Amino acid sequence: MHKDLEKQLQGYGLTTAQILYHLPDHPTILQTYVWQDYDLAPDFPEMRGFLKFWQEKLDGPLHSVRYVHRKLISATEWRALKGEFILH
Repeated sequence: MHKDLEKQLQGYGLTTAQILYHLPDHPTILQTYVWQDYDLAPDFPEMRGFLKFWQEKLDGPLHSVRYVHRKLISATEWRALKGEFILH
């Protein structure tokens, strides 16, 4: 099974974050970075881990983070079927 599908079946949803940060050499200028990964709402451990990495390892201080989260598969949309399709 593909790892993305497996995560979706475990309750992960697609999270997209727009990160605004100050340029290290020009602190008055803001730059945008877009981060996207599968994550678990409402705690968002993947995004929090990425932001922690950013604050510890990267030079551009964070200004703000806006994010959206969408579960792509819900329990009512998924059901296991047994069957086989044979093409040609």
